[in-house]
Amino acid sequence: MSQFLSEIPGASAWRNVQEIHKGWSSDSKYFIQTTDGRDLLLRISNITQYDKKQREFESVKKLDHIDNVLMSRPLGFGLCNNGQSVYSLFTWVNGEDAEGVIPTLNAEQQYQLGVQAGKVLAKLHEIYAEQDRVPWAEHYNAKINRYIRNYKSCGIALKGADQTISFIEQNRHLLENRPQTFQHGDYHVGNMVITSSGELGIIDFNRLDYGDPWEEFNRITWCAGLSPLFASGRIHGYFNNDVPDLFFRLMALYIASNQISSIHWAIPFGKEEVDDMVQRAEEVLEGYDYFQTVIPKWYLPRSPE
Repeated sequence: MSQFLSEIPGASAWRNVQEIHKGWSSDSKYFIQTTDGRDLLLRISNITQYDKKQREFESVKKLDHIDNVLMSRPLGFGLCNNGQSVYSLFTWVNGEDAEGVIPTLNAEQQYQLGVQAGKVLAKLHEIYAEQDRVPWAEHYNAKINRYIRNYKSCGIALKGADQTISFIEQNRHLLENRPQTFQHGDYHVGNMVITSSGELGIIDFNRLDYGDPWEEFNRITWCAGLSPLFASGRIHGYFNNDVPDLFFRLMALYIASNQISSIHWAIPFGKEEVDDMVQRAEEVLEGYDYFQTVIPKWYLPRSPE
């Protein structure tokens, strides 16, 4: 074990420490097994991230009262590496990556896991943001302005971008008076696991935030690309099979904004990543018929027979 890890309280009881090389986070991540048989997740960040990581840790602690949801639970937070790094320690959620498991399941199983994902998300959204936050419309409209500006200046063409930007402009007014709640921040199949008993587990809360709860569906396109049944079940589970019409228009607005922003975001990662993101974005826009509709082609209004 590295010297700087041994400074963390309880480290003397760690019998196995393996670094995890997965994901987009700049954190160093480790899978830990303890002498008493527990599995843990350790995240190490630069000390410059201290305030941000402390806010993340305290926010995840607010979820502790939520029972019957399998997710990473906070255990410890503090400094290590002679004060140059900050650590966050969580419980480990055992299971297989949902992206690998879901396609192997039958239609009903895929759909029911989606329902489960929607019900879990609804529980997370029961935690409301503090009242002193900037109004959602002001906050998100500033994001939209930045997304459109960055796209137009990046020099990379996206098929359907003009229609998409027009749709965004025509629907900005829907952002007014939206509630703000806890957000996982990156809620899709890439941050879910399936246990051996078929239970859904939620991981990687490092992008958590507060905002319109329906914004959490801006990444459902990753779910839909893997399994339209899962993605549709997720919507039905969240709303307990009573989906309001306004939801689809707002989901489309958030997805449209996400696709426009994704092109500029990918540039630092190189041409291959940009090309992949352009292809993904164009598939998403085509699935909305370039926003001639607000209900995507992948959406299934009923459960599988």
